[in-house]
Amino acid sequence: MLEAALILLALLCVALGFVCHGLYRSQQRALAEQAKRDAARDARIKELSKRLDTYLTGSIRMGEELHELRRIVAPLPDKVSQIEQRDPSSLSFTQAARLVGMGASVDDLTQSCGLSKAEAELISRLHQPKARQPQ
Repeated sequence: MLEAALILLALLCVALGFVCHGLYRSQQRALAEQAKRDAARDARIKELSKRLDTYLTGSIRMGEELHELRRIVAPLPDKVSQIEQRDPSSLSFTQAARLVGMGASVDDLTQSCGLSKAEAELISRLHQPKARQPQ
């Protein structure tokens, strides 16, 4: 009976060895798969980091250009005012353009701004709202 118990114990040890070996191989496959996923994730993070750097560089450049445009455009309202004050006829053209934007007709422009009919027609066509311009 002791021999049978020893044989049974030996068989159980062999079976346990096979189970342990199978678990070890399964663990090794799981580790290999995890390493692949980690490598893919790291590559994606690196790619996204490069894209983010590109976007940030573009945004910085755009901000610098916007700052430069603001610097250039800032004095324009004062210059327009100076030009309007120097040339009284330009004031009537500016006023005519505003009136056209509010829906004034050519006759309205000739009467209120002192423009000739041709000038009034030209201002009207240049400054009509896009939806109202004839096609």
